[in-house]
Amino acid sequence: MKREDIERLIGELNTLKCNSLKMVEEARIKYLGKKGEITALFEEFRNVDKDSKREFGKPLNELKQVAIAKIEELKAALDEAGAALEASEDLTMPGDELELGSRHPVSIVREEIVNIFRKFGYDVAEGPEIEDDHHVFEALNFPANHPARDMQDTFFISAGHLNPLLLRTHTSCVQVRAMETMPLPIRVVCPGRVFRNEAISARAHCIFHQIEGLYIDENVTFADLKQAILLFAREMFGPQTQIRMRPSYFPFTEPSAEVDVSCNICHGKGCNICKGTGWLEIMGCGMVDPNVLEASGIDSKKYSGFAFGMGLERIAMLKWQVNDLRHYFENDLRFLREFNTSLEV
Repeated sequence: MKREDIERLIGELNTLKCNSLKMVEEARIKYLGKKGEITALFEEFRNVDKDSKREFGKPLNELKQVAIAKIEELKAALDEAGAALEASEDLTMPGDELELGSRHPVSIVREEIVNIFRKFGYDVAEGPEIEDDHHVFEALNFPANHPARDMQDTFFISAGHLNPLLLRTHTSCVQVRAMETMPLPIRVVCPGRVFRNEAISARAHCIFHQIEGLYIDENVTFADLKQAILLFAREMFGPQTQIRMRPSYFPFTEPSAEVDVSCNICHGKGCNICKGTGWLEIMGCGMVDPNVLEASGIDSKKYSGFAFGMGLERIAMLKWQVNDLRHYFENDLRFLREFNTSLEV
């Protein structure tokens, strides 16, 4: 052991500077760590003779105290500098601007339709996406051999049971649950996601969204249905909108109809959106079949009602003239940013 080694280390410590807590920790390890230079000197001190111990013991202890004090001094200085920097920050200054996104066009249309029917006194009802055969088909008057029960149309989760589970193919099953549980009269709209085993194309998808409506009370007539749809169409597409109803067939309504609205692009004159007809199909509707009422425990001799349903993607396509259904599911930011103007902040 040499006295010069102790003096050299004292000199290094006196001039030591650190710009970060990481550098302070590195210095502590260098001098005071298990393999540090000062620790090595203490290990060497064990092997010197008794006379040399008296010579090196005191300065070696002083070196260690200098090192500890220097490390603490550097650490305290950095902590104080950091506190001063934080105090100097103006917390009233505005932060960095964040880019806001937009709501999805399907969500925008859903909210708009729900708000329209809320004004008419309708409540919102929701149900599970995984349903049983009874609520999706049986209670809605689907015959046992109806094509919609086939695996080509429906995603069955458990088949071969008396009441198999499946991904709902329409939100009409929510209407069934409403009829089973809600007190009369019933006036609800049922928005939600549905699933069908279809090939994906510009006009079809295996996942899409519907909103269906149901009104049940005494003395409800087809005239009430027509008036409700006309009021909705004029709220949605403009006060000059006209509707027409074409006879159709649905297992759960009788009579049934398809509803067209006058094209809000060409105002009935004919264009490429309406394919020159002046009309756009928007929904199906009809009077609730008495068998459906009875299946849910409602007296069909006392009560009657109507139901209607439409695809949200279809309404959104007409509203914004989108020509490919797949755009709604691809999460392409270039497409979604087109709806920034519809965002309410």
